[in-house]
Amino acid sequence: MNDLDRQLLRAKRVGVIGGNSPDAAALQAAEELGRLIAAERYILISGGMRGVMEASARGARAAGGLVLGILPGKMTSEANPFVDVSIATGLGYLRNALVVLNADVLVAVDGNYGTLSEISYAQIFGKTVFGLNTWAVDAVTPVSSPQEAVERIRRFFAASRSS
Repeated sequence: MNDLDRQLLRAKRVGVIGGNSPDAAALQAAEELGRLIAAERYILISGGMRGVMEASARGARAAGGLVLGILPGKMTSEANPFVDVSIATGLGYLRNALVVLNADVLVAVDGNYGTLSEISYAQIFGKTVFGLNTWAVDAVTPVSSPQEAVERIRRFFAASRSS
């Protein structure tokens, strides 16, 4: 195993969760979020499908980032074209727990009940969730922009390093 492989294994992982069919503003925010996540050299984790997942993956790919998609279906080929590593689960929405478990911290963008289930899993597993125009629940810390989300993520990782 070379040094780059070792760095990737230790890289911080940011989960991006959100809807399959969001509006144009949410797609634009998700794409910018993906770019910013990649610029920080974090691995982007998502459900690997369309909507927010695809937009964030597109942004991360454009910035040279690594995207891992944990898919609901049985075929890795179902992933959006910007996923670098796809993992088929055959679990449908139950795969949402795996998305959450494989992220150190999460950002919810838009979203419906699937996103709410991921927010719930995050609470069960003790994960922090920042939210951009998503569910207004106690489990989500609202942010106003992709830039603020990434700044909060930076602070989250800095605080976890010092504890």
